[in-house]
Amino acid sequence: MCRNIHPLHNFEPVATDDEVHAAALQFVRKVSGSTKPSKANAEAFDRAVEEIAHITRHLLDDLVTSAPPKNREVEAAKARARAARRYEQIPA
Repeated sequence: MCRNIHPLHNFEPVATDDEVHAAALQFVRKVSGSTKPSKANAEAFDRAVEEIAHITRHLLDDLVTSAPPKNREVEAAKARARAARRYEQIPA
């Protein structure tokens, strides 16, 4: 899966519409193989992003879990620490 698509479920506060849209955009870019569609494909590309964002919001609203919600700042700090460890191991 695309590295830029992050989990959006079970966070406090809940995922914003901007986050859902960004994930949908990354998904469509990955599937289509294009970061910016041609003029001929722009309408289909934009429609796909909107439809995927819409259904993703429904999915997030309908999912249930017994796990406590994750804190965005804590998860971001963990991700930064993982990245720091990963990049330390790469020789310059």
